[in-house]
Amino acid sequence: MKVLVLGGNGFIGSHLVDKLLREGHSVRVFDKNEERYREALPSVDYHLAEFGNRGLLSDALNGIDVVVHLISTTLPKTSNDDPVFDVQSNVIETLFLLEQCVANKIKKIIFTSSGGTVYGVPQSVPVLEESQTNPICSYGISKLTIEKYLELFKQLHNLDYVIIRPSNPFGSRQNPFGIQGAIPVFLGKILRNEPIQIWGTGDVVRDYIYVEDLVDAFYCAIKINTPSRVFNIGCGKGNSLNDLLAVMKNVTGRNLSVTYSKPRSYDVPEIYLDITRASNEFNWEPCNSLEQGIKHTWDFVKSLTRENS
Repeated sequence: MKVLVLGGNGFIGSHLVDKLLREGHSVRVFDKNEERYREALPSVDYHLAEFGNRGLLSDALNGIDVVVHLISTTLPKTSNDDPVFDVQSNVIETLFLLEQCVANKIKKIIFTSSGGTVYGVPQSVPVLEESQTNPICSYGISKLTIEKYLELFKQLHNLDYVIIRPSNPFGSRQNPFGIQGAIPVFLGKILRNEPIQIWGTGDVVRDYIYVEDLVDAFYCAIKINTPSRVFNIGCGKGNSLNDLLAVMKNVTGRNLSVTYSKPRSYDVPEIYLDITRASNEFNWEPCNSLEQGIKHTWDFVKSLTRENS
């Protein structure tokens, strides 16, 4: 099978590329940047361009069987700053992608939605795929809009699709110097002996999934035909930020410097996912505990210091 991974040089995408290669598939990557943490793989066909470069995107679809769409040009935290850009760069360009998938007779497209922002503030937890969707940021609205267009293209053009709604993925090759991902960012600060800033009391609860478990679910979505189209992918339980800090202290063996600030108005107090559907239809379960995942991520963060020393 020939698979095109849009965003294949990113954090999740690079791990999915590894999984596909291990399973013997032919892989093409479309991304605007080269991989940050390793050299290009000789067995991968790389196409480097912006998602909005329609000509090069069309070229990248030639001869492809399955498309995995991991690209997002915005973040949940910043999407409300410019919702017009969010819609133009994500929704409109994905519509062009879907049209090209139809024209190129793509067998299936896997879309990466959001297991948090599409639901907004949940009425109850764990959150089911059928739970109310009420996004409170442009990022979530755009993701949900694309989900609806995927359903429309299935009805109009019989374009097969699966939607993955991940919780909060973490692991190696996630930037510990960025603003996205509490676990790698906190571990980076621990390594540099910098204070960790917590908005609120640290009681905000999220669902954290190790990246290798997430890409196993993506692979199931590629390979398995299921009656359902939308899948929550997470660990299936919630952990607070204070829980994370306790595990990190145990894993790193270091004392943590933590400062607590006023809570942010847009932070959902508690959300974690029901993963029963993925368990039943994919025969999938996350294999790595929170502590195991944090241990793997800590090893990666430490390796960056050794490489630069």
